Amino acid sequence: MVTMHELFSNRRRNLLFLAIVAAIFCALAVAALYRQQMLAAPHYESQTFFPDLAHHVREVTRIHVVSQSHGAFDVAFKPETGWVLPGRGNYPAAFDQVRKAIVAIAALQTVEPKTARVDWLHYLDLDPPSTGGKGLLITLSNEKGKDLASLIIGKSENIGDANGLTGYYVRKPDTMQSWLVKGALDIKGDPAAWMDKDVVTIDRARIQSVEVVPATGPRYSVARKKPSDADFTLRDLPPGRELQSAQSPNGVATAITGFSFDDIRPAKDLDFSNAAQLLTHTFDGLTVTVRVLEKDQSYWATVSADAAPGKPAAAKEARDINAHASGWAYKLPAYKAAQFTTSLESLLKPLSKKK
Repeated sequence: MVTMHELFSNRRRNLLFLAIVAAIFCALAVAALYRQQMLAAPHYESQTFFPDLAHHVREVTRIHVVSQSHGAFDVAFKPETGWVLPGRGNYPAAFDQVRKAIVAIAALQTVEPKTARVDWLHYLDLDPPSTGGKGLLITLSNEKGKDLASLIIGKSENIGDANGLTGYYVRKPDTMQSWLVKGALDIKGDPAAWMDKDVVTIDRARIQSVEVVPATGPRYSVARKKPSDADFTLRDLPPGRELQSAQSPNGVATAITGFSFDDIRPAKDLDFSNAAQLLTHTFDGLTVTVRVLEKDQSYWATVSADAAPGKPAAAKEARDINAHASGWAYKLPAYKAAQFTTSLESLLKPLSKKK
C-alpha cells in the first residue's frame, strides 16, 4: 500500500520533471524564434563610407576642423611651403598627421546603420559642435573650395575587429542618419596636435654642459666631463652651501631633451629682451639657446642654434633648427617651463637658521 509520503514524493518528482521539460521546450522555442528572426532580417553589407574619396585624396588642399573645446581652425596646403595652419601664422603642420587623417577618412568602412532620431544623437556625441555638441566636425575640400568629404565623429568603441580597427559613431552633417563605422580615426580637435613638433631633438647622451641665465637671480652652469657620467655637477658651488642631492642639476641640464610645446605664435608679438636664457652645449659642438618669457601665467620660448668652428655636422644641424624655429615663440607645458626656469637656489639645501 502506497503511503501518503510516497504519494507526495512522486507528485513532486513528476512536477519537477514537467517543469524541466517545459523549460527545455521553452528554450528551444526561443532559439527557433531567434533563428527565424535572424534569417528574416536583412543582411547588411559593409561599404566604404566615402566611396569616391579614394580617387580624390590628392586633390585635398584644406582640412577644416571644428570642436566644442577648441573652436574652428584650418590646415591648408600652400605650394610654396606645404601644409600649414593659416590661423597660426602659417606655422608648419605635421605632414604625417595630415596624411593619416586623409587616408583614414577615405578608408572608413560602414559596419551598420544606427539611429536617425535627433533626440538620440547626443548619446553618441554626434551633436554638431556649432550648437555646443561634443561631435568633432571634419571637412576635406579641394583648392576650388569644393567639399570632398565631411563628417561628424562621435564616440568610439571596441568592436573586436580582427585587424585591430576601432568602431566610431559618425554621421554626415547634412543628415541625421548615424552609422557605426570601423577605421583608424586618430583625429584631434586641438590645433596643437596638427603642428609640426620636430623643432629640436637633443639626446641626453650628447649634452656636455648647460649655462643658465635666469630673468632674476644669479647665473650658474652645470656640466659633466664625459657622456658616460650619470650626473651633472654644479660649477662654482656657492661657499657654505650644499646641493639638495647629487642628482639635483640633472633636471635643468636635460631641459632641452624631449622639447615640446602646446601652442605657437610669432615671436615678434612678444618682448624677449629680459627673458631667461638656457644654453645647452653638446660634446659634438652644437649650442642651442632657449630664451623663456613669462606672460599672463604662460611661458613662451624661442629656440636658436649655432655650432663651433670646424664642426660641419653640428653646423648643418644648427641651420636646420634655425630654419624651423626662427620667428616663432613656443608655449611651453608647465613641466618643461619649470625645467627651463630652474633657479640656483632650488638646487641647494636651505640655509640653516642660526640659533
